[in-house]
Amino acid sequence: MGMVIHPTYFPNIAHYIAIANANEVVFEMEDNFLKQTYRNRTYILAANGKLSLNIPVIHSQKNRQKYKEVRIFNEEKWQNQHWKSLLSAYRTSPFFEYYQDELQPVFHQKANFLLDFNLKCFEVLCDCLQLECNTSKTKTFQKNIENKVDLRYLVNAKKEAPFAFESYTQVFSNKHGFIPNLSILDLLFNEGPNALNYLESHSIKS
Repeated sequence: MGMVIHPTYFPNIAHYIAIANANEVVFEMEDNFLKQTYRNRTYILAANGKLSLNIPVIHSQKNRQKYKEVRIFNEEKWQNQHWKSLLSAYRTSPFFEYYQDELQPVFHQKANFLLDFNLKCFEVLCDCLQLECNTSKTKTFQKNIENKVDLRYLVNAKKEAPFAFESYTQVFSNKHGFIPNLSILDLLFNEGPNALNYLESHSIKS
């Protein structure tokens, strides 16, 4: 069955479980931008524990701003900082070098709009995972979705439901234990080609 989901920054594992098991992925393109969501943040596991990587954005003076109109604040050189964080966290992981050449350009090409950048991340990740997706985009905003599974709630970072995902070996798991539902990058760097099998073996409730 098809499902509707928000494009997010290097989506977490819950997002990709939903994507890997859907026969159609419909991206929500017409919603308003909200703070404290996965639209512009992702979490990785670093030496000191769970680390948030945030894309700085330019906030509009308007009360409401369309997600697709949100511009990235590039003065902070955030891409360079995020890549250094990934290097520090995952350079010793089994598959970092395997995917490095595909992922590194994402952090060196200037991005202007947050939504466009997140869609680019999605394309690169699907290549890394060797995941073929039938995708489409919404043309209007609908509060209630019919004939498709509405998984837009997964974008919420603050009120996230706990997920009982199977554990896998993480770089710093001996120090921090297993931390579930990090960025898909954590699974990719640690599990490599087996990442897709992991995603397909789980399910997300609507």
